Amino acid sequence: MISLGKEGLLRPSLSRRRWEWDKDKIECREMPDDVAMFLKKSIRELPEAVQLSLCTMSCFGASVDVTLIHTLERAMRKTFIGGLDIAVAKGLLDKIGAQYRFSHDRIQEATYNMMRDQHRRLLHF
Repeated sequence: MISLGKEGLLRPSLSRRRWEWDKDKIECREMPDDVAMFLKKSIRELPEAVQLSLCTMSCFGASVDVTLIHTLERAMRKTFIGGLDIAVAKGLLDKIGAQYRFSHDRIQEATYNMMRDQHRRLLHF
């Protein structure tokens, strides 16, 4: 639904007080066969810094404390918080108190599986 909205294929009509859509364009649109493929495609459309932040976080499980993220930023000399905040705005993560959490386990799984094995090994501490 979100991707249909982003593409302008599904939109609210405030004057008519209802949703409007372009049925022909929606039916012609190529849809992934499964959720994992859809999520990977959505994540790959994000800026590289956001992808790196998500991939790094995925190595630590479903949630990560901000303190750990700051420690990683210092150790790796990279910034992750900005990318994670963008992922929150996109609905991929939730920020609850001092923790970032994947909005769904399939998002964490898809992000984790996007990485090559050698890159994944570098991020596991």
